[in-house]
Amino acid sequence: MNTKSHPVLLPFLSACAGIALFSAMDASMKGLSLELGAYNAMLWRLIAGAVIGGIAFAAMRNPWPTRAAMQLHLRRGTIVAFMAVCFFWGIMRVPLAEGIALSFIAPLITLYLAAILLGETIGRGSIIASIMGIGGVLVILTSRVGGAGSSDDTLLGIGAILVSAVLYAYNLILQRQQAQVATPVEVAFFQCIVALGVLSLAAPKLAVVPSAAHIPAILLSAVLAFVSLLLLSWAYARAEAQILVPVEYTAFPWAVLMGWVFFNEPVTPATLAGTALIVTGCIIAARQKPPVSAAT
Repeated sequence: MNTKSHPVLLPFLSACAGIALFSAMDASMKGLSLELGAYNAMLWRLIAGAVIGGIAFAAMRNPWPTRAAMQLHLRRGTIVAFMAVCFFWGIMRVPLAEGIALSFIAPLITLYLAAILLGETIGRGSIIASIMGIGGVLVILTSRVGGAGSSDDTLLGIGAILVSAVLYAYNLILQRQQAQVATPVEVAFFQCIVALGVLSLAAPKLAVVPSAAHIPAILLSAVLAFVSLLLLSWAYARAEAQILVPVEYTAFPWAVLMGWVFFNEPVTPATLAGTALIVTGCIIAARQKPPVSAAT
């Protein structure tokens, strides 16, 4: 296929590869979180990522970020620090596929954040999409309450993932803005640095030095996260978010596969039904046409 006649093909494929690697990173981080705790798994992954990113940033001879770019780096890196710890803490307590499914509500939350932060109009279709997304979350949540394997710890894990989804929704708004003013290497490097700086504030009380046996998994997670960020940043700099956001849903089959292979996690009918509602809602929202004034 001629990529010149399909200008979004390469960004689309780059985003698909980025999501696949990010899903592999999620599986690796779940294993680390179960052994080290979510905070230490994230802290040491960021330390490794900062080293890898620093080498790449220096090798590319990138100029220092502009003031506008640095403000975005600081904002997104701070959001990512809390978002990631909440998510990994959550998936320690629920199956990987279920955690990914719940996180899919983020694009719907983005609609309302865009209305608040950017003054965008929320159409009737978007409201319907939101109701479907909330319905999907309720289906998954209801299957957990009183069901097999249900516990307060499980419900706290679901709550943490939903908090992470809210933060990820804001992250989606920042991601497109950031990709317009910085190179992929710069984005990946400064996200690691800023998030590491935020988490380091709690290091005197929470940090624990991992054993040598954990180093390969930490390095693997850092490489997967860094390369994924490169691919996604490159894609978002070259295609509109509405084209690329649906790629996020490819994370679900990856999560199903990795959860089954590495953690022996079954996928329940409620998880599939809830995911279908959430994804359908997001697709409806993505197909909404902006008002003429907004387009202008």
